[in-house]
Amino acid sequence: MSLCNPRSLGSAVNDGATDSVSRRFAEVFDIGQKVWVLSGGVYDPTIGPVAELWGFGRVENPQVSDSAIAVALGAVGMGECSIIDGRIAKKSPATRFDFSSVAKGYGIDRIADMFDRNGITDYMIEIGGEVAVRGHNPSGREWHIQIDSPEGGMMHRRLTVKSLGPERVALASSGNYRNFRLDSLGRSYGHTLSPITGHPVASTMVAVTVETSSCGFADALATACMASGCADSAFAIINRAGAEALIVDVDADTLRVTTTPRW
Repeated sequence: MSLCNPRSLGSAVNDGATDSVSRRFAEVFDIGQKVWVLSGGVYDPTIGPVAELWGFGRVENPQVSDSAIAVALGAVGMGECSIIDGRIAKKSPATRFDFSSVAKGYGIDRIADMFDRNGITDYMIEIGGEVAVRGHNPSGREWHIQIDSPEGGMMHRRLTVKSLGPERVALASSGNYRNFRLDSLGRSYGHTLSPITGHPVASTMVAVTVETSSCGFADALATACMASGCADSAFAIINRAGAEALIVDVDADTLRVTTTPRW
């Protein structure tokens, strides 16, 4: 799935070097398309051409203009892509998939499956901030996972601690407080981009954490919530998905935390 590795299958598909995909690629694609439907299209893994323009792709220097955005949006459209008998059909040759919002969580699911097959009943798996747990920690208690407060910079300050287990469950978070760029006027904008407008999503939300049984699904849902633009829309997506979530938004200068009832 890596867009940084030119020899990855994801890069080969994006570059048009192949239309043949693996079962794993197809499973990640299916998660992306499912969340695209649940989000009403505000989450779209084909956002790659737009991400490149805003400096979140292979080149970090933004190259944004109205005409460039219009061209990039012409290649965006998860609903116009499909996989049939192991072969992928893209909306256009310029369509580029960006599954960075799914791949880490999906990788965790595959590790957890391997542990389950081999009779490992107590584990905590983490890749890049996404987490799956089962059973109990080494002290025989529930797993306790810290959720960071969405403050600027790379510091880790505790917002809350979530107790998980013994059933297998996953957490995934998304936010704009670490991965952002500055425009020509020095204003910051986040990496969550709209497949509708081609611009960064304007929102009072700063972070979302989602809980489901599948980490890949939770990973994509968290990004979908951030792309939805407001907490009400995000909770609507979470309810349709049958998941649980914690959402942090800014009210004036105050962080406000809201959760689903069963969180």
